[in-house]
Amino acid sequence: MTDSLDLIEEIHRRLQALEPTVLEINDDSHLHAGHAGSRDGASHFSVRIVTTRFAGLTPVARHRLVYDRLHGLMPFPIHALAIDARTP
Repeated sequence: MTDSLDLIEEIHRRLQALEPTVLEINDDSHLHAGHAGSRDGASHFSVRIVTTRFAGLTPVARHRLVYDRLHGLMPFPIHALAIDARTP
């Protein structure tokens, strides 16, 4: 993956397994210019995901599901990920 759009597409593809009704992915890397991870070329993203798969789960468990789907992308090429994980 060489650019932000490719990485956004990969994040989207991987998170489809959680059957989201809402999935928004934003590249926030420009907000972190000069940060250690950014200097090495890694990106910062925020994800808003809504799915029934989160029903009955704690916020930590919801985040773990998201991180599990993105395994291998962190800490590079994703340096940081802000997650808003909700149920419908």
